[in-house]
Amino acid sequence: MKLVKRRAGWVLTLGLLSMLGWSLAVSASMPSWFDPDYDCGRAFPQAEGDLRRVDEQWLPPRAGCDFGSGEVHQFISTTRSTVLTVVFALTAALTVLGLHLVLRRLWEPQGILRSAEAVDLRRRKLKHLGLGAGATLLGLAVFTVASVFAAFLGGPPGMVIVALFATIALSAVASTLDREYGPLPSTARDSRRRGTLTGCVTFTTVFVLTVASGKFPFYQLWIAPVGALTYLVVTGLPWSRQSQRQLS
Repeated sequence: MKLVKRRAGWVLTLGLLSMLGWSLAVSASMPSWFDPDYDCGRAFPQAEGDLRRVDEQWLPPRAGCDFGSGEVHQFISTTRSTVLTVVFALTAALTVLGLHLVLRRLWEPQGILRSAEAVDLRRRKLKHLGLGAGATLLGLAVFTVASVFAAFLGGPPGMVIVALFATIALSAVASTLDREYGPLPSTARDSRRRGTLTGCVTFTTVFVLTVASGKFPFYQLWIAPVGALTYLVVTGLPWSRQSQRQLS
């Protein structure tokens, strides 16, 4: 169990990837979004009339082809729906376990206090802000493209999973950079807390601005520089407080 705790991030990543795979499997089991008439017609050649609508449900996975005859034909078999539901339960449990282990690390003992003695803090700060802003810019640009694929291939669950994955990835990168180049004196727990806060605030900012712009659920590339700027602001605050303490 101690090994699992030390690898909490990997457990959470595995859970999220498993859930993304589940969303792709469910999406592939449903009629194609760009040509449902063909898929429903091929699955139910005996049905009379033209396809009126497709009733979709993600949990438990169901898809009904309605040809207007009063009978809704189930596109996903009961067996497949049951298997996908069980898979969802397992992947969700793994994800919740990983998230629980990751959050618990925010309340672990502080650990060794790293001193600022004999450290060029100005150079350290520039590395921290520069590398972090660059990583955030690149990461959000990749997320913008990934979210489009998730929307079309994984549906709403896929989009939620990719967004959660992006938030966790931003937090992980911010925590790592904070530990390596962040303000001193500091502990590993301090870096994890600051990094988690930075990642969550950064993604929340671009999410809110995307919704406000009316573009949601499709993110635009402008979120990358906005996210990088948000990272600089949030990360710069601890450095400002450290400078004030030194002056006092």
